[in-house]
Amino acid sequence: MQEQVLPAELNEYQRKAVLNDSSACLVNANVGSGKTTVLTAKVKYLHEACGVNCEDMVVLTFTNKAAGEIRERLGALRDQDELVQMRYFGTFHSVALQLLRERLPVQQLGYTPDFLVMDPEEELDMALRLIQDRKLQIKYRNRLKKRLEQEDEDAMPPENGREKLPSPPGRRIQDDMPVLLQAMKEEKRVQNRMTFADLIRNTEALLAKVEWRPAWVIIDEVQDCDAWQLALVRKLLDKGARLFAVGDPNQVIYSWRGSACNVFYTLRTEYQATELSLPVNYRSSASILEAASAFSQYGSSLTGNRERGSKIVVKKHYDPFQEACYLADRIKELQGSGISPGQIAVFYRLQSQSGVLEEVFAREGIPFRVSVKHTLRDCPVQYWLLQVLRFSLCREDYPAGIYALSHKEYGERRNGKPITEKTAAAVLHGEKELKLPLYERMLAFPECCPSFDSPQALYDYFSLDSYLHPTSSSFQKDKERCLAMLEPLFRQQPSEGESLPDRLRSFLNDAVLYGLPEQETEDGDGRVKLMTLHASKGLEFSFCFIIGVNYGLIPLRTGGFEEEDEERRLFFVGMTRAKDFLELSYYTNPDNRVMPGESRFIRMIPPELIQEETADPAQGNLQELRKMVRQEIEARQSRTEETLKAELPELPEEPSQPQPAGKEIIQPRTVIHRKYGRGTVIREDDSMMVIEFEGYGAKEFLKAFSAMEFAEE
Repeated sequence: MQEQVLPAELNEYQRKAVLNDSSACLVNANVGSGKTTVLTAKVKYLHEACGVNCEDMVVLTFTNKAAGEIRERLGALRDQDELVQMRYFGTFHSVALQLLRERLPVQQLGYTPDFLVMDPEEELDMALRLIQDRKLQIKYRNRLKKRLEQEDEDAMPPENGREKLPSPPGRRIQDDMPVLLQAMKEEKRVQNRMTFADLIRNTEALLAKVEWRPAWVIIDEVQDCDAWQLALVRKLLDKGARLFAVGDPNQVIYSWRGSACNVFYTLRTEYQATELSLPVNYRSSASILEAASAFSQYGSSLTGNRERGSKIVVKKHYDPFQEACYLADRIKELQGSGISPGQIAVFYRLQSQSGVLEEVFAREGIPFRVSVKHTLRDCPVQYWLLQVLRFSLCREDYPAGIYALSHKEYGERRNGKPITEKTAAAVLHGEKELKLPLYERMLAFPECCPSFDSPQALYDYFSLDSYLHPTSSSFQKDKERCLAMLEPLFRQQPSEGESLPDRLRSFLNDAVLYGLPEQETEDGDGRVKLMTLHASKGLEFSFCFIIGVNYGLIPLRTGGFEEEDEERRLFFVGMTRAKDFLELSYYTNPDNRVMPGESRFIRMIPPELIQEETADPAQGNLQELRKMVRQEIEARQSRTEETLKAELPELPEEPSQPQPAGKEIIQPRTVIHRKYGRGTVIREDDSMMVIEFEGYGAKEFLKAFSAMEFAEE
């Protein structure tokens, strides 16, 4: 019986979705409802019960982690050889890459199947070189990366068959940008390289030119599709494939990079799709789900299968520094009760908010990890080695060769000094003859490549010891990083007919698409996670703290209803990461352009679900700690302000605050504050005090929350 292949733990809603045989099925998966379980069960069911080969399925995800989890769970397939046939299981970009290399006639676009992928920074470098070489007039060059992204958005296909609106007046800047874009298009063909956007566009353009078609298209997080990805899905479906897509409209939080709320509606109407739901949440306590339901914009309230649990704690703090000190103490308390730091997360709206947390946690010995998006260039030695390998595979990739030879730390040297980019370019173009050992090894690499059987053999071929400088303090660490980077090349047995250059090209492309795997630290995952609300999507923790729930942060000040709705969905995502405990906090004296007091988002939560608390002032020598923290973050202050200006819209200056009502008492007195130290009262009335502190300036306090003592005269 076909149903016998289904996992016994599936609930009735999950079973109904897996067994659905519609030509198009959309599954509205509420947060924490087991969508990955359903996707995996669907693939297993199609393969084992319906006889569909894995090679005939296209399974699309938005992260490599999600694709890896599906592959890992499918390890229980009866025929392990089928795992090799999961050729088109991965992110949109990785599947497009595989199709372009194996199935599609890329030669018609001026490429060869062994093309390489370039990351956004390399695309920007190419643009800057072309501007200089061709003496192009480009305005706002400091915003060139943003302008290139905007050109990609303008080139997106129209949605729902509607004619695309023209760009707003003033959007088109009169300069040589069209010439630059055409020059970049030609240069990418010469170098045999594609950008991320090219992968999707070219795949969509070439699919109609081949007979191949998949039997099924299965999509995870379908609500995040942008116009180009949706166009690619349409092209696959138009070739006769059947559709099974899972997603949650309440988790559309990436409209700023192209995703739209109407993907469900678009696919449902275009393909008369059956729409099912997964309503049962297995992650969060009933209290957390009920509170999060206030921010759910699509569908009914969340349904859970767990007990009510504790209330949502709403904590009032004076400012971010007091909050960081409180969180350090609270995490120590949780550790003392046996809670692993790896089960604790702190979420914030802007990355700049992590600075004070990092400094206080480091001082207090709290193990933590900041989740930020790393680029390949974050590890210079690995990025340099990637360029060495890139040029070794493709001699037309002159930028990679120039970078490898002229790198100031790891490149070639003459008379003890690194060679210049100009010299390296002259050597590569045959305009200058120099004996450069690294250049000679890169040229000979294709012939020698088949003999390499280990990371060490590849390392020794390029004589990397001499370029990493054995006498330097970073030598051992750099060597370990290079060998660790090369290790995946030799970890698995190659497929039949697959050469080392083939594996190396795949490795280089994967490095661009996904980044290099991070090296495990001694404490593994036993660290508190600090991350933005956007970065929290797809994760779960036992204890979650969402900080800065003030208007101006959560939510950001927005310019319309659509942006406001997305801020609500983002807050919903953050709240539903919590399994057992959720705490929200706000400031009465925030920094920057943030309104004091609780955000209206807190007031949207039913009062009976909330436990309000005021944080006690942190103990210890806070004055000395604060001075140390201020010294360490002072260097990054200017960068933080620039980041905030870029992330927050320009706002008119706030009107000056009226003086506190009541009879003003002018009576200088000395006070001792637990954080700011000794100060002098310069203004006071029945409810407020203004105190001047040395090194901190004037601070205004509500007497009820002043946390200070009066010094004896």
